[in-house]
Amino acid sequence: MNKLDQQQARMQSLPSARHPAPHILRKRTLLDEPLIFERSSPGRRGYSLPEDDIPARDLNHDLPSPLCRETLDSFPEVSEGEVVRHFTRLSQWNLSAATTLYPLGSCTMKYNPVVNEVVARLPGFASLHPLVPDEYAQGALQLLDDLARCLAEISGMDAVSLQPAAGAQGELTGIKLIHAYHRDRGHPRKVVLIPASAHGTNPASAALCGYTVVEVPTGSAGILDTTTVARFVDSDVAALMVTNPNTLGLFEREILQITTLLHAHGALIYMDGANLNALMGVAKPGHMGADVIQFNLHKTFSTPHGGGGPGAGPVGVKQHLEPYLPIPRLVREGNDYRWSEAFPHSIGRVRSFYGNFGILVRAYAYILAMGGDGLSHATRMAVLNANYLRKRLEPAYQPAYAAPCLHECVFSDESFRHLGVKTLDVAKRLLDYGFYAPTIYFPLVVSGALMIEPTETESKETLDEFADALLAIAQESAEHPDLLKEAPFTTPVSRLDETRAARHPVLRWTQD
Repeated sequence: MNKLDQQQARMQSLPSARHPAPHILRKRTLLDEPLIFERSSPGRRGYSLPEDDIPARDLNHDLPSPLCRETLDSFPEVSEGEVVRHFTRLSQWNLSAATTLYPLGSCTMKYNPVVNEVVARLPGFASLHPLVPDEYAQGALQLLDDLARCLAEISGMDAVSLQPAAGAQGELTGIKLIHAYHRDRGHPRKVVLIPASAHGTNPASAALCGYTVVEVPTGSAGILDTTTVARFVDSDVAALMVTNPNTLGLFEREILQITTLLHAHGALIYMDGANLNALMGVAKPGHMGADVIQFNLHKTFSTPHGGGGPGAGPVGVKQHLEPYLPIPRLVREGNDYRWSEAFPHSIGRVRSFYGNFGILVRAYAYILAMGGDGLSHATRMAVLNANYLRKRLEPAYQPAYAAPCLHECVFSDESFRHLGVKTLDVAKRLLDYGFYAPTIYFPLVVSGALMIEPTETESKETLDEFADALLAIAQESAEHPDLLKEAPFTTPVSRLDETRAARHPVLRWTQD
């Protein structure tokens, strides 16, 4: 009996497994896919080309000989068909936004319309060389200018740089702008305040700019209290980095009082735009007192997310920070656009060329297709979907906070912790129902957090399927908690020792 048969027999022996989700009991038809190295056969090739008659180039012109190697030891030798089948099979094992609801909270894994991909692949965009003279790229430059103005309007800011290549780099850019602003006023300041409910990369961005990070606790309602913030504000505070709505999915109701307080002490407000998906077309960070904001285009404006890039994290600023934006900057003279570095107060470049152009094209296509009313509707649907899931799951899962949520809902482990079941067990079992797990154990201020963001792109039917799965798992945890501790059962690989994998990763394949 193989491992999959053993897992199926184990599940059949548990009464709870026979009722809530009978579809997961079907034996999956999956090949036992080996590593690509294990498919290797010496001398096998994936191509057949005529003899190369081009004179060999001296590699020392390109790289020093110590950095070059003639062969790749143990490199897999396989046919083209084997390569295609191997990676196609692996892709079919993945859960993604293209295959199922992908409810990672804080990440906004929304569906990306295919039309955006088509537009980004138009030859005039995809084949445009980054060093082409400005006069031959006027259409592309106009697109960038239009996108910057769209983002400024959506956020309520005065100017936008599209250069940063990711949300975290946008954060770093924003903090560098704040540092330059204070430096020019003769007092660089030393401290950045960051709420416990802020986005996870904020502390690193502030620390990379040399600031001391001070955490501000959230109140019992999950939001900042003006009185609490006031205890941390003095003349050494450069900025408050605040995510609104925060990472608990809650709107900071005292945001205007808090930004007024910081500005009265000469400090600035950095508003993390990671959760703009809950605001666009409805409310503007610039109207809340934000001095600088970054846009995570993959979270709000439907561009690819993850995989190490490419990404885009434009930065919007109020007028007093505009002189410090990265160079080169796009300027318009009559009907013509050109790049200019004639901005003496700029913080300089933060990326080669001017950001990831293809990602910016996708965001522009999305904004034009949606229009203002469409963006507002997307926000309202994101909030509706999250609250619908919250209400459906409330009977079995404990919400972290009593207030209605915005674009994401957060539950604690209070409802199943006493059964010996962990949040990780719930997440692993969810894979058997065909859904990727939500974000777990984050935010850290919630015990055993289960953080769900359905986005606006999911239908009610899909949300019900997802809720039904979690409700069935809650029933299983009450009746047979041991079942969850062994899940998943139907995935190609069952429960892994994640601690061992993290501490002792196998980074090289060998035949031993």
